[in-house]
Amino acid sequence: MTATLAPAAGASRTTAPAVQVLRFTEPVAGFPGHRDYALVAADGSGSVFWLQSLAADGPRFLAVAAAAFFPDYAPVLPGPACAELGIGDAGDGTVYCLVSVPDGDVGRATANLRAPVVVGATGDRACQVVLTDPAHPVRRPLRR
Repeated sequence: MTATLAPAAGASRTTAPAVQVLRFTEPVAGFPGHRDYALVAADGSGSVFWLQSLAADGPRFLAVAAAAFFPDYAPVLPGPACAELGIGDAGDGTVYCLVSVPDGDVGRATANLRAPVVVGATGDRACQVVLTDPAHPVRRPLRR
């Protein structure tokens, strides 16, 4: 049986281009040598993506558009992160959550709502924001 990552019912789709090049203001946690990434659509839904380092030996992450999977998710971003991205709050940018798929079992996939990736208004700058609000879990199931 094959499971797919499906956005929440009635959720809006993200309209990111098929490939979007991003420069992170700070490296993604745990990957200090990588700031340049491509955000690549992973399927036709417009809500599942690969965040791929542009370096040949760099990391690749599965990411989902937060609005498509978690329509009520409204993280409060710190002022300095908003300033770096040229946004007033998370609603002015595009928010993605990195996904873990334990043992390749899509049915057990979780999204990290504690450390979202936020793309600024210009669409070429991004940052991973580590939130202090414990209401946002590190492992939120994609399926309920």
